[in-house]
Formats: sequence, structure tokens, C-alpha cells
Amino acid sequence: MKTQGILYATALSILLTAGTAHAADSEQQFGPNPNLPEPQRGLLPNMTIPEPAPWDDAKPTVPDGYTITAIANDLKVPRHTLVLPNGDILVAEGKGGGKAPKKRPKDFIAGIIKSKGTTSVESGDRLTLLRDGDGDGTYEDRTVFADDLNAPYGLALVDNDLYVANQDALVRFDYEAGQRKASGPPDVVTPLPARINHHWTKALTASPDGEYLYVGIGSNSNITERGMEAEVDRAEIWEIDAETGAHRAYATGLRNPTALTFQPDTDQLWAVVNERDELGPNLVPDYLTRVQEGAFYGWPYSYWGQHVDPRVKPENPKKVESAIAPDYSLGSHHAPLGIAFSNQQVGGEFANGVFVGEHGSWNRGDPVGYKVVFIPFENGEPAGDPVDFVTGFLDGDDKTRGRPVGVTVAPDGSVLVADDLTNAVWRVTRNDADGQAAEADQPDAAQSSDSEDGSGASS
Repeated sequence: MKTQGILYATALSILLTAGTAHAADSEQQFGPNPNLPEPQRGLLPNMTIPEPAPWDDAKPTVPDGYTITAIANDLKVPRHTLVLPNGDILVAEGKGGGKAPKKRPKDFIAGIIKSKGTTSVESGDRLTLLRDGDGDGTYEDRTVFADDLNAPYGLALVDNDLYVANQDALVRFDYEAGQRKASGPPDVVTPLPARINHHWTKALTASPDGEYLYVGIGSNSNITERGMEAEVDRAEIWEIDAETGAHRAYATGLRNPTALTFQPDTDQLWAVVNERDELGPNLVPDYLTRVQEGAFYGWPYSYWGQHVDPRVKPENPKKVESAIAPDYSLGSHHAPLGIAFSNQQVGGEFANGVFVGEHGSWNRGDPVGYKVVFIPFENGEPAGDPVDFVTGFLDGDDKTRGRPVGVTVAPDGSVLVADDLTNAVWRVTRNDADGQAAEADQPDAAQSSDSEDGSGASS
């Protein structure tokens, strides 16, 4: 035991030292054709978590013409938000996982590193309702809508059915407009894979017609180090019949699909996905993609289409041959956990596209992510580099004051950001109220998809 302790301490010392070294950046990896360098493999990956720091009198930075305000503080690990028809906001609060066995020394070390960037607040395991009774932008009324949940993450509302994706089951509450508290415990729609739960978050969205729910289920490992038997029904997006609870794999090979939504006025499902680690600071790119029914996205056998991952044994050439590439690279290790399509009321250059909440890296020397970005769209697809929308979570001294998770766009154009390090919900509003009203009157204004958002976890 003494020898094991010495070896562990030595490995930890080596890794912590390595984690302070800054890895060289390759060419930026944004867009449909990212630069993919050669894999870098070693005994220990580079690991750095920025030191948490208080906001004090500071707050996140938003573009000129917009204002950001914390509409809720002192929450218990907020992950995702849902805007209800009367303007109330539901917040899913919880933290799951934590029971995956650590099989390698680097697993212990990674746990220590990652814990530096998480809140010490206990999991809320609840839904909190925020209400702005007089419409002044201050959500003065705050109540617990439902508690005794199990690490709730994704949220969706279909008519009078409120769906919540716990880490172990998809459940349903009855909901009436204006309701402040659940009328009783939820019904279970269907159990969800929860053994080990290396990736515990369960992203959720509803089809536009409300007939189906879509749940993102992450893998039980980085790259099958727990064996393929641990990956049954994992690294998939499930399609679930809302009436019966019957499910099928809608798409596979997505290592950790952390947020899902439907593009407004279409039947097109989109996702953001956290890709694999330990191939270097610039592999493998996390991504935004439309989700094609029946498609295989590579994990674990390949990445970004048909780039073979040499660590996976036995190989599976037929699966690699069938793998398709995602639509848009967000860069490696940005850890996207939120997605929401914009609307005309958001305004300016941010009216047509998608917002992505980036939780931030832990596994590279130079931290990346830690912000909300906007991906502009043209003709229904990504068109251009990401544009910073909410920044300031990470400062120039590599200290972090918050970590974005879920993003929701409300019908009035306000953008909500759940922050699971600050334990707050931020609200971004456009200053030009007259401009917003004028755009809202235009007949072709896009509709918000806020009621379909739901997903965050670490990569």
C-alpha cells in the first residue's frame, strides 16, 4: 500500500506540473472542415482548470447594445432553463454521476483536476420556478416547483405535459399555465441508462408535433476503457414515444450529446456533442451538427467521419466506413453543453443562428471555452466563425468566475444562460426596445425554440 501511495503521489506531481505547461495551438478549428493534426498520445494528458474567483463588482461581458443581469443567485447547480408560456422560467438544478469506478491513475488525477472547476454546493435535485410578476425584468418571485428529483438536466413542455430528464429516467409532470408548484410526483415515461453513468447528463427536446421526445445519452468512458459491455445503449440519441415510452436509437456514435433542439419551423434535430480526450490539445473537435436519422457519427472507432482512433481494439472497419462527419466544429475541448436557436427579437447580427454554451476545457494547457458563442446561419445551416456573445467568465489570468451550461432564447429575445459555477442564471437583453418591437411586427420573424431546449456536463 505504501508503494502504491508513493507511485500515486509521484504521478500526481508529474501531472500537476505538466498541467501548468501551455500547449501550442494549431490553426483554429472552427467550421465544417477543421484542421485535424496528428494525434498526440502520452502517459498523462495536459490538464488545467482555471482557478475559480468571485465576481465581486464584475459581471460577464456582452456585445454593445445588450445588457446582462443575474436574475437568480444562490441556486443549487443550475443546468438548464425552460421558458413557460406565461413567461415563468423553470431551472433544472442538479449534479449527477460521481460513481464511475476509477481504473487508471490518470482517472484519479483527472478527478482532482476537474473538481477544481466545480461548485462545492450540493446538488439541488429540483426544479425552481422564477416569476417576474410586474414585467420589470426582476424575477422577484422564486419557488420550488418540484424536488426529490435525481440530477434533472433536460426540460421540455408539450401542451400540458412537462418532461424532465433525470439521470436515470425520463419523467412527466402535469402542468397548467401559471402553476407555481407540481401537483404531485411525476410519472415515469421510461427508464434511462444509469449504470456507471460516466456521462450522467441526459439532454432532452421534443419534436415539433410533440409526439416524440429525444434524449441524449453519453458514453460510459472516454474510449471504451470499461469495455463495450458498459456501452450498451450509450453514446446515442434516443427517440421516445411520448405516449407509450417505447424507444429506439435515433442516431448512434455520438460520444456525449449534451444538448438538443429543433430548428424553428422545421423537423430538423440539432445537437452539440463533446468528443473524446487524450489525443492532444487539438483533437478531437467538439461539434454542432444536424442529427440524421439512423446515422453513425464514429464513436468509438473513428472521429470526424472516418479518422480511425487507433486506441480502440478490436477495430471495426465496417463501422468506420459508415461514419459520417458532423456539420460544424466548435474546436477541441470547448465542452459545449447548451444550444438554442435565435429569433428576430434578439436582433442585430444575432438574429439568425444558434447560441452555444461552452462549459470550458480541463484537458489542455491553454483553457478554451468558458463562454457563450453565436454561430451565424444562412439558408438553414452554419455560415461563418463563432462570434462571442457572453464572455468574461475566464479572465486573462486564467481565473474563472463562472461556467456556462444551458442556453435558452425567450420569445421576447432575451437570452438565458445557466451558470453552474456561480450558481446563477444570467439574462441578456437588447437595449433597443423600440427596435425589438419593430422587428417583432415583421411577418417573417422566426419563432423561438426555447420550449424545446434542454441539456450540460463536462466532457
